[in-house]
Amino acid sequence: MTRDFRSAVAPFHFMTRIILIALAATVQPALSLPAQSPAITINPAHPAPGAVVRVSFGGGFVTDSIVSVSGSIAGEPLHFRRNGSGMWRSIAGIPVDSSGDVAAFVVIEQASGVTDTVRSTVRILSSKPGKGRPRTLSVSSRFTRPLDSATQARVDLENEKAREIGRRAHDSPRMWTAPFLRPRPSAVTSMFGSGRMFNGTLSSRHLGVDFRGATGAPVHAANRGLVALVDEFFLAGNVIYIDHGGGVVTGYFHLSETLVSAGDTVVRGQEIGRVGATGRVTGPHLHWTARYGAVTVNPLDLVALPAGWY
Repeated sequence: MTRDFRSAVAPFHFMTRIILIALAATVQPALSLPAQSPAITINPAHPAPGAVVRVSFGGGFVTDSIVSVSGSIAGEPLHFRRNGSGMWRSIAGIPVDSSGDVAAFVVIEQASGVTDTVRSTVRILSSKPGKGRPRTLSVSSRFTRPLDSATQARVDLENEKAREIGRRAHDSPRMWTAPFLRPRPSAVTSMFGSGRMFNGTLSSRHLGVDFRGATGAPVHAANRGLVALVDEFFLAGNVIYIDHGGGVVTGYFHLSETLVSAGDTVVRGQEIGRVGATGRVTGPHLHWTARYGAVTVNPLDLVALPAGWY
């Protein structure tokens, strides 16, 4: 083949290769990129022990509809709800004795049968939920001397009652659709997590919020819910526990009078009892507590939930 002939047919071979490549592209299946793995967001990113955290993820990563979402943080189930913009949201509680990392995971099941499991960790801000010097209190010696076996058994039973109410709240439908309220409008006299020194002995952390009030002052339900327990405890005095559903429980301690009964449905802001000085107290006040499942949390974190989380 002469040089001139090869020069003449070269463009023909080049065009032929282009056509063959184009034809091959039309018959080969398009490559599909793997779906983007979902990422969960936890706020605050570095919570303190006893904090209520917000867990969320977007639905944009799925190729079909989601049929179920589940998961847990610190072993407590999450209860997700989807908002109008396609974000799935739940709250969770960080145990007060947490330090380091707390395990978190979410399981997302799609209609196609595909299941995504997303694992994460929550880095705890501090090993102590409260700051500042311990609060010094004087109480009856019957509350500070070593408990006899019968009294200790009673206290243990009462603590287990409270934990069981929290566990059962995971099985209750969520009843709250509005912000949580403070149960009293008065000043807070002791914050969640502060140390408590009874009669000169540092004995505990304060796992609730105290509100000032004279005996007989009204106490209101923080949100809609079902009264789970009305009882008289050795340390907490006259108590009311309200199951708000979705894992959330609030408790009201040291009451002088209770105005509701177990099984009652209460509305947000309803008067449920009156301030008192029953149980281990220095004077009349309301001790307000909260749980997410079996985990004790700061009740003011419920009040601080932003719009869209209730």
